[in-house]
Amino acid sequence: MFKTTALTAVFALAAGAALAEPEAYTFDTSHSQVVFDYNHLGFSTTTGMFGGIEGTIQFDAENPAESSVEASFPVSSLMTGFQGRDEHFLSPDFFGSEAADPTVTFASTSIEVTGDKTALITGDLTLNGVTKEVVLDTMLNQQGNHPMENKPWLGFDATTTLTRSDFNLGMFAPAVSDEVEVEISIEAMKAE
Repeated sequence: MFKTTALTAVFALAAGAALAEPEAYTFDTSHSQVVFDYNHLGFSTTTGMFGGIEGTIQFDAENPAESSVEASFPVSSLMTGFQGRDEHFLSPDFFGSEAADPTVTFASTSIEVTGDKTALITGDLTLNGVTKEVVLDTMLNQQGNHPMENKPWLGFDATTTLTRSDFNLGMFAPAVSDEVEVEISIEAMKAE
């Protein structure tokens, strides 16, 4: 009798775990950024960054492929370390032809788990008024309790390569590289 009851309890717990819902996490904007770099005329590698990233992750720890992510950030958060270049990027030659304060958005459409802490996240990236499918090569850096905030926390890094001209940002290509390497770092806290 005890064995049967214990086995029933184990199966009930397993069934409950299998049906567990993904947990909502919101981005820690102060520790989330998008860094990009490109080859400038063969002479140098130029780097820039976007901040102000907001988003949510529906994280399914038991079945990561069922997770999802949505993110957005304002183009006006652009920083390249040189004011003249920032102003040019925000001009009609690049981002300035859209709304007064255009926003970049990403929404995942599928996740392919590739390892214990790695996955390929496919999603729709809307940049400069153009939506294209992109794949983010993603690493779960850490999942655990934040030592200062005392709540569950996630940390991810991801990379992808974008082609500027796909998003109507191809001025000076190919002399200035049409390919842009993108590195994303995100921290997210369990939603209240």
